[in-house]
This record gives sequence, C-alpha cells and structure tokens, in this order.
Amino acid sequence: QVQLVESGGGLVQPGGSLRLSCAASGIIFSIYPMGWYRQAPGKQREWVAGITNGGSTNYADSVKGRFTISRDNAKNTVYLQMTSLKPEDTAIYYCYTRMPTTTIDYWGQGTQVTVSS
Repeated sequence: QVQLVESGGGLVQPGGSLRLSCAASGIIFSIYPMGWYRQAPGKQREWVAGITNGGSTNYADSVKGRFTISRDNAKNTVYLQMTSLKPEDTAIYYCYTRMPTTTIDYWGQGTQVTVSS
C-alpha cells in the first residue's frame, strides 16, 4: 500500500521559512519522481515543484528562487524548503508522485501552511 505522509506545515510570518517533509512508503522511492502541489482556499490545486528520480528539479514561476525541492532516497523522503514566504503562499500543500510509465497517481493527505502576521 502506497502512503505519502506530509509534515512540517504551520503558521509563519511573512518573510519566514518552513520546511515540509513527505515520507513515502510502499514504493521503490528512488525510481519515482516526486512533487509538491498546493491548494489555496477557493482556488484550484496548482503544481509547485517537482524532482525527478535523477534529482533534476523544476519550479512554478511563483516560487522560483524561494522554494527548494530535494530528496533523500535513503530516508524515502522528499522535502520542500520554503523561504521568503508570502501571504499568497498560504495553502494546503500536497505531496505527489506518479508510478513510472503509468498514469497512476498517489497523493498525501496535505499539510496546512499559513503565512500571516
């Protein structure tokens, strides 16, 4: 059974930082691409960042230069380091993966990030 469990969300002031973690189980983590999405109140879920099994990364323009995605294959964990946070970054953040060569997607339960003074 595939499980993605996020942690690390919380309340932070504008300009602050948070690091999200996503622990995966039930998959051969090292061969899976991983990603983060977010969904703000009243808005559609949007892609934030992705990392390939080889470690190549991509970011949405809205977070480029402020967020960093990384992975630790020994710990079956993907991270999202978020800096210079803005109120518009407030959302539920979801960990995501897709089984290679398929269209089978897996999602975590989400972790709330609130940026407010």
